[in-house]
Amino acid sequence: MEKRHNKSVLITGCSSGIGLCVAQGLAERGYDVIATARKEEDVATLKSSGLKSFRLDLSDEKSIAAAVSATLDTAGGEIYALFNNGAYGLPGAVEDLSIEAMRDQFEVNVFGTMALTNMVIPVMRNQGYGRIIQNSSVLGFAALPFRGAYNASKFALEGFSDTLRLELKGSGIYVSIIEPGPITSEFRKNAYGAFKRYIDPTNSAHKSKYMQIEKRLRDLDRVDSFTLPPEAVLGKVIRALESRRPKIRYYVTFPTHLLGFLRRVLPFAALDRILQKG
Repeated sequence: MEKRHNKSVLITGCSSGIGLCVAQGLAERGYDVIATARKEEDVATLKSSGLKSFRLDLSDEKSIAAAVSATLDTAGGEIYALFNNGAYGLPGAVEDLSIEAMRDQFEVNVFGTMALTNMVIPVMRNQGYGRIIQNSSVLGFAALPFRGAYNASKFALEGFSDTLRLELKGSGIYVSIIEPGPITSEFRKNAYGAFKRYIDPTNSAHKSKYMQIEKRLRDLDRVDSFTLPPEAVLGKVIRALESRRPKIRYYVTFPTHLLGFLRRVLPFAALDRILQKG
């Protein structure tokens, strides 16, 4: 990729998948990338690959604050952009989700992201510019069954981001939302771990459905239709970073474009019949 500039970009969730791809791609493009991860061993791996990296656990506000401080130190006190990518999925029927499970899902996907964003905003206000890019999902506007915790967290992220965009108007800080569909990553592996931790199918009314879900989650080599590589998200991140007036939303993958269109034109009941098959 062509190198363009040395602006600093802080990215969460860089151990694999989208976060790693975007970190590497932006570094090749000439950005000063600060790639963060939750585990120390992943931070060490990122550093060994030549990236600047710090530990950042979205469920730990002290860890978030330490990562922001370290980023400012290494980036000369400025942060051009924040790419909020870190998140995980928790499969399961809403009626089988404990409050603890929902809290943990929101702690990472929503509260940690909000805390990090709110720490970065004063820096961007002071410098008079910045880009905040939220990695949401097609499930941030179209709810699928048995994904209630993740659906709710991404709907919340989108509401937070839409509000933030309105409040930051005229500040020089732009907020964009990226909405991927299926992307090649370790999302399914991590989701299976969360499923085993929080869902007990034994006495559930959805026991037979859970057998199907577990089979799908265990098949790590399975590639769903319309799945794209993480480079598809990288392309949208670059647009959000470099466009003079970045878009509010960037769709990624055919399912996202299709469901976005159907959501606008179909009655809710008709859309439900389609989503029910998910």
